[in-house]
Amino acid sequence: YFTPRPLIQAMVDVIDPTVADSVVDPACGTGGFLLVAHEQAARDAASMTPTQRDKLRDDFVYGYELVDGTARLAAMNLLLHGIGTYSGEAQIDVRDSLTADPGRRWSVVLSNPPFGRKSSLATIGADGRESREDAAIERQDFAASTSNKQLNFLQHIMTILDTDGRAAVVLPDNVLFEGAAGETMRRKLLADFDLHTMLRLPTGLFYAQGVKANVLFFDKRQARPGEPWTDKLWVYDLRTNKHFTLKQNPLRRADLDDFVACYAPGRSRLTRVESERFRAFTYDELVARDKANLDITWLKDDSLTDLDSLPSPDVIAREIVEDLTAALAEFEAVTASLEAQLNRN
Repeated sequence: YFTPRPLIQAMVDVIDPTVADSVVDPACGTGGFLLVAHEQAARDAASMTPTQRDKLRDDFVYGYELVDGTARLAAMNLLLHGIGTYSGEAQIDVRDSLTADPGRRWSVVLSNPPFGRKSSLATIGADGRESREDAAIERQDFAASTSNKQLNFLQHIMTILDTDGRAAVVLPDNVLFEGAAGETMRRKLLADFDLHTMLRLPTGLFYAQGVKANVLFFDKRQARPGEPWTDKLWVYDLRTNKHFTLKQNPLRRADLDDFVACYAPGRSRLTRVESERFRAFTYDELVARDKANLDITWLKDDSLTDLDSLPSPDVIAREIVEDLTAALAEFEAVTASLEAQLNRN
């Protein structure tokens, strides 16, 4: 699930972190988001004060990673790019982000949390052996208790994002339409945060099959009881009639140029203009949808009506495999939910 560099670059380009920010990735992997964010902020290094340069090196980025080996790669990656010092405080924390609220808040969150339906809880038995079991995570700062890893990461990011902070997070399609805890989270995100932009990603970007994902861009504001913060959600569809593969036709940064232009970083969202792939949906339209479903499409798939528009056979085969894999994952989730209900009864 490591994030393609062109996608990271586009996400950082529109979020545009500066030395005044503090950036975190709660599932940092080898540190891709942190490196690109630092590179973006370092463009103005020549005009920075010594204090700002120290902050950029020592306290600008921070990451959490669960896997020891991956965390070591991330720490080495940062050091090799001039971030942190060998004798200074570690900027990669080896731990499970979801276990607790860390207490600290950041002005920018950039992340692609691991995809998967369940969260795992490690327990040590009397014989000293470790076992893992699926478990719903319960935290006082979470609005819903669920074992869905993506929903828990979304809740965690909503907690650690500072007031007036901004987040860009890669999340799979199930977050957009899943009921129960999913609906609770979507309604909370729309009401308590400014969920202003969504980028619908094409298939063929990730090594794992069956991954259909989106990037949610949202800001955290001061509490405003009785009045939702989301005014409009702008959706950019980079999925319909777009076909990518990891090797023959990989995603390039130029493929995201139109999205970045439509996003209009640095300008008021009032200047945004709808286009064929870029549409705005009001808060009232969104909450009126069944379960506040954000799985929104409007473009016609040309390959369904025009045989000349069909992608190459290898791309078609890959998309079929990804669709079947995604469907099996959803069936597995339904089965697991039914089994859990039967066990409780």
